[in-house]
Amino acid sequence: MKILDRYILTTFLKTFFPLFIIIMFILLLQTIWLFISELAGKDLDFSVILKFLTFATPRLIPMVLPLTVLLTSIMIFGNFAENYEFAAMKSSGISLQRAMRTLSVFIFFVGIGAFLFSNTVIPASEKRFINLRKNIVKVKPAMVITPNQFNDLGDINIKVAEKYGDNDEFLKDIIIHKKAARPGNFTVIKAVDGELKGSVNSDLVTLVLNDGNYYDEIQPKSAKRRKKLPFAKTHFKQYVLNIDLSSLDNVDMDEQQYHKGYNMLNVNELSSEIDTLSIHVNNSVTAVINNIERRNGLKDINKNIKYAAQQSTVSTDIIDLKDHFDTGQKLQIYKLAYSNTDGIIRNINTTFRNQVVRKRALNKYEMSLHDKYALGISCILLFFVGAPLGAIIRKGGLGLPIVIGVVLFLTYHFIGIFAKNSAEEGGVPPFIGSWLATFIIFPLSIFLTYRATTDQGIFNLDVFIQPIRDFFIKRVSKSKK
Repeated sequence: MKILDRYILTTFLKTFFPLFIIIMFILLLQTIWLFISELAGKDLDFSVILKFLTFATPRLIPMVLPLTVLLTSIMIFGNFAENYEFAAMKSSGISLQRAMRTLSVFIFFVGIGAFLFSNTVIPASEKRFINLRKNIVKVKPAMVITPNQFNDLGDINIKVAEKYGDNDEFLKDIIIHKKAARPGNFTVIKAVDGELKGSVNSDLVTLVLNDGNYYDEIQPKSAKRRKKLPFAKTHFKQYVLNIDLSSLDNVDMDEQQYHKGYNMLNVNELSSEIDTLSIHVNNSVTAVINNIERRNGLKDINKNIKYAAQQSTVSTDIIDLKDHFDTGQKLQIYKLAYSNTDGIIRNINTTFRNQVVRKRALNKYEMSLHDKYALGISCILLFFVGAPLGAIIRKGGLGLPIVIGVVLFLTYHFIGIFAKNSAEEGGVPPFIGSWLATFIIFPLSIFLTYRATTDQGIFNLDVFIQPIRDFFIKRVSKSKK
């Protein structure tokens, strides 16, 4: 490596690593702020909090690394241009392409490293991060209860509209489903409000419910009696429910229960999961079509008509079937047709809703697969945006380059977010959702590199101004004549 290459690479690395750490620290603080409700007030050990931050750090790399590459390249090449170092290089016969050669090789390896990191470290850390969050939630029962959704607490599932008080012990609009040995929700308790009471030294938490109803669906042994759907209903002014939370004392923070999320898999696992989901989507559509054809009896009707045509010489082109049945039979046929049609419509609507969920999950898995490749490519392209841009604006330091770099990156980032949201809902293919922002910066990197290597500005205003100037000069000269 020549002295010039060593100097450029050393200067780049001296800015790259401190800037990477600063941006990572800022985004890590934002992560802590987002998840502060899951950490605060649970008497967690420092080691658990340190694990939380350690597992949360790799998931920030897809944002931190491209931004660091862009800002560093703008700042370094802006400094070179501002301090006339590029002028000295050009006077010695060294072009901008030659000056960028060593850093281009370095950024190429950074892109490969980014792909390997996103394929190995990020899925593993995301798996640990999600499982750690799930385990932390189990530590404090009051924090388990999230308003407006069912929460698993001991041997009950509880949903509340609101919780308030100094320790969130007071609850409003409570719905409870009690767990039982048999599957299903057979016991439901509803109350206007309630209060959680407990002792530090006890494994039992007392839930006091006020002004509610207790519903219990009875399951007789006789099938005939079960058809009557018997149930018991009781109104209460106050109902005390004891919840055993002894299992929360033995929460293993390293337990790994969740491992199938789209962000927890590498390339091979994602490909396998995508194939599985695609088969499920296709099979569900085929099953619906077969079910509809079976229920409407279209195939059997065609078979019967063909058989009747072979056995009879009577024309079967137009047959009014209503003339062959009396009123009672017609009514029975109409009821059967209505029942079949209603069942088919319900089946189609249910399948449609399931297909929407499956396709959304499939789109997420496909975008996660493409994101791993797009990360490395985006780092390389953002370097070829930042380096020539810094050489053109000829301004280094932490002022204008930071502003320009942040604006460029936010534009790139928001385009990616909008594209992914659209792809998740099926508006655009998942491939476009992951690569749209990269496709946009690709021609920009070529344009800026060409303008910088040919010693031109971003825009040559003379191309637009000179024709206007010539027009007015000709008009003035004609008026004088």
